[in-house]
Amino acid sequence: MPLLFSLRHLEEKSISLAGELPAADLELESLDELIHVNHPLTYDLEIQKLEEAVLAQGTLTLKLDCECVRCLKPFRQTLTLEHWACHLPLEGEEKVDVINDSVDLTPHIREDIVLAFPQHPLCKPTCRGLVGTLKKKGKAAGAELPSASAWAALDKLKLKK
Repeated sequence: MPLLFSLRHLEEKSISLAGELPAADLELESLDELIHVNHPLTYDLEIQKLEEAVLAQGTLTLKLDCECVRCLKPFRQTLTLEHWACHLPLEGEEKVDVINDSVDLTPHIREDIVLAFPQHPLCKPTCRGLVGTLKKKGKAAGAELPSASAWAALDKLKLKK
């Protein structure tokens, strides 16, 4: 069920909306293979009518099930938009769609959630990635890969001029 509010209720005073929006209503399943939206969005919003627009503002919180881009371990990250705001014009070229005197906030919320997704989800900032199985200089199998520069192999090349 989308997150709707009635313009008729805004004529007298601002309204408060709080609750949860199911993950399926956000339609974010296939946007990123390392980020999965399996939990509902929690919202706490204040909506007020301006002269020719509506202003919605408040807090959005969503738990994301992620996979680390370095080690591929699953972890959970909470995405919080504390000062979320959305200006919805009621007139003009960019006016919001009004159906039966109701406005749907879901597409506007979806857009801002997608923009706030982590670009490279990490389980922790110091994650060193997958553990290697090299035997080098007496190190046992399962030791971490050497932290040599990616350019080290090129430094060994002897090019003739």
